[in-house]
Amino acid sequence: MYYVLALLSGTLISVMIVFNGALTMRYGVYSATVFIHIAGLVCILAVSLLKRQKLKLEQVRWYLLTGGAIGVATTVFNNLAFGKISVSAILALGLFGQSVTGLVIDQCGWMGMPRHPFRKGKIGGLLLVCIGILSMMRTHFDAVAAAVSFLTGITIVVSRTINAKLSEKSNVYAGTVYNYAVGLPVSMLVCLLFGRAEPFWTQPVFTLQPLLYAGAALGVGVVLLSNMTVMKISAFYMTLLSFAGQIFASLLLDAMIEQAFSPQNLAGGLLVTAGMVLNLLLDKRQDYRSRSDCLL
Repeated sequence: MYYVLALLSGTLISVMIVFNGALTMRYGVYSATVFIHIAGLVCILAVSLLKRQKLKLEQVRWYLLTGGAIGVATTVFNNLAFGKISVSAILALGLFGQSVTGLVIDQCGWMGMPRHPFRKGKIGGLLLVCIGILSMMRTHFDAVAAAVSFLTGITIVVSRTINAKLSEKSNVYAGTVYNYAVGLPVSMLVCLLFGRAEPFWTQPVFTLQPLLYAGAALGVGVVLLSNMTVMKISAFYMTLLSFAGQIFASLLLDAMIEQAFSPQNLAGGLLVTAGMVLNLLLDKRQDYRSRSDCLL
């Protein structure tokens, strides 16, 4: 079930990037980030009240509240890259950053996460993943957009790991509420520092078109799903399963937005998926052997 939730999370991310990108074109990068956090906070508070979830946190260390602040960087980076490179390229570069960070966390067990040491037998699957990522980046390059997309991958893994640890102290809804509650003032500060020349400030016009804010609701769904799954599967597999949902959704979105279909991106997505499946099968085989040894 958790594998399916990770796939669903990836699909929501692809659609979220498009909606948030449209909001960015209306308000500007930093102003849009503020509105995304306002709409997201309202949305998760409404869901929590309907679900009658407790939002109180007890004995939580301060650093577990930083996930929302790091999430601001994720939103800003995605908004900066949108329109400069394709959605597929954004996701491919983000996956590269997520994969590197996920492997490090799995290997070292950082931030209290379970250790999942890398086995040499999985190098073949990892090579397929890397080839797939590179094939999707070859025809889409913008230095700044590429750099921030890679950084997005790092911030995604770090922020979702911190948010998942926070959710353990209460529930997934409370963890999501505090993610947005912390992210909102941080996004406002960033906007005041860097966004004063944006369209929302120079020509203040507020739009009530609901679809422009749909990305915020999707973002809430992504955080909720991540909080449910991060502690159940390895950080590396969380990344790859999420990506499988992201890339195939992004191929459809690229076709709809740019009226173009990229066989190269499709091939890259299939290679990444093949590498992921290969390593999952190797893990299942190793787990079966370990259980068999214990029974003997």
